[in-house]
Amino acid sequence: MTGFTYKLVEVDAIAEALQKNLEGRIVLLYGELGVGKTTLLKALLKKLGVQDQISSPTYALVHEYSSKNGPIFHFDCYRLKSSEDAEMLGFTEYLDSGNWVFIEWPEKVEFLLDQTYNILRLSRNADNTRTLNLKIERTIARPT
Repeated sequence: MTGFTYKLVEVDAIAEALQKNLEGRIVLLYGELGVGKTTLLKALLKKLGVQDQISSPTYALVHEYSSKNGPIFHFDCYRLKSSEDAEMLGFTEYLDSGNWVFIEWPEKVEFLLDQTYNILRLSRNADNTRTLNLKIERTIARPT
């Protein structure tokens, strides 16, 4: 596990350091509302070459961004009600695409993961800094 503690003004440097430690192209972002998941993700996407306006896809559920290395998908699963909702979005096809997939509120879709993925856990500290822990997970196969 890799860990970082940072102030929000340092998020670009954290994104650069984090990018060097990621394995695979699926990134799960855990953390309470307002902890800075989308802020961190914006910095990461910029490091990956996205020049589009980046925002949370809370109402759209997924945004697609262009980069020089292909599309990047950003999911916000907060509003998903069931596994059928994820399946109707074609969620597994996004995962299997080989492209970068970033997922906020991944608790709602964990059962669909069967690849190497990066777990980012963010928390806010009393001094208003953030702590970010990165863990790499490898799973064998999707449950049937």
